Amino acid sequence: MHAAKFIRCVQSGLVFSFFALLVYGQVVAQEAVESTKVDTSQTEALRQTIVERGFRYLAKEAQSDEGLVSPRVGPGVTALVVTGAIRNGFSPSDPTVAKALKALEGFVKPDGGIYGNGRLRNYETCVAMLAFSQANATGKYDEILKRAKDFVTGVQYGKAEKDPSDPWYGGASYDGKGRPDLSNTGYLIEALRSLDTNPNDPAIQAALAFVSRTQNLDAKFNDTQFADKINDGGFYYEIPTEKIDPSTSEERYLSNGGLRSYGSMTYTGLKSMIYAGLNSNDPRVKAAMKWIGDHYDLDNNPGMGTAGLYYYYHTFAAALSAASVANVQDSDGNVHDWRADLINELAERQNEDGSWSNDNRRWFENDKGLATAFALMALGHAKPAQTTGKAVSIPE
Repeated sequence: MHAAKFIRCVQSGLVFSFFALLVYGQVVAQEAVESTKVDTSQTEALRQTIVERGFRYLAKEAQSDEGLVSPRVGPGVTALVVTGAIRNGFSPSDPTVAKALKALEGFVKPDGGIYGNGRLRNYETCVAMLAFSQANATGKYDEILKRAKDFVTGVQYGKAEKDPSDPWYGGASYDGKGRPDLSNTGYLIEALRSLDTNPNDPAIQAALAFVSRTQNLDAKFNDTQFADKINDGGFYYEIPTEKIDPSTSEERYLSNGGLRSYGSMTYTGLKSMIYAGLNSNDPRVKAAMKWIGDHYDLDNNPGMGTAGLYYYYHTFAAALSAASVANVQDSDGNVHDWRADLINELAERQNEDGSWSNDNRRWFENDKGLATAFALMALGHAKPAQTTGKAVSIPE
């Protein structure tokens, strides 16, 4: 988003003069400056308004009589809807949410997984875990969550059959059998952390090893052949284990065989590292934050255009919230309140009926249920930040 657009988005007319990073409450600074408090009431009112419109669309137009949203693709979208709704303040007892939760219970399998036909059994179980954990204040879903945790850690790539030197070690795939990727591994880590699993848990640390190997960073954490080919700190989706031909996909590969970084994966990487216990002192986090500053954008998923745009908004918000980042300074030195930027961007993109959708059909985001679920999840992370009145800058 351009600076002029950002200024229009700050309803009070005040401009931030600082750049903050608070990672899990740990403050790392080169220079600390006093900040001017900005009245966020109008932005928050806008957030609540578009959330209400989005949820109303799902309840009245998108949810089936059985409680599912976009049922033709299985229970995954419904799980995302539940998570997004509860994170935005809707109660598990709300009729729409309760009906969705009841529908999800119908997908619990004897093996502990929560899935449809099995093609997406790991992914669907992980996002269902997020939904049930959000709704579990009374302990109602304790047994479902316990068995689901055993299931997803049981299908995690590696275990006793693979050596940790295997580049896929610790990763997660859609079905728990095939090639792992960063998106599914990120969902695995988040699902485990939603159950208060310790970051030092072996499953999370194994997943962190995979995450670190998907970062374009020439460091001890990445022993793949791709580590030094781009070295920009961003992240990519999967780790090829066979010889690649850069001419086959200019979108993915540079001429030297490096794997291009892009936005949704870089934010997924950052979120996953924070959930796995890393902080702002870690070189992997520093490198990711630099990439984010260099590629700050809400008009596009950096490196992918409009493909996966709403998934990008979700990972963007989840990562910056997890890292307690209040503002992002871009490569031109402009400081952005990412929450205000995101809320205004999603307000502009909301359809007349309250839904969101992507004209780019890639990854199914033309489906209103999926795009709206991702938008609500993003907005759940965009609530006003709790600030101390001081701000710090990211270390170089």
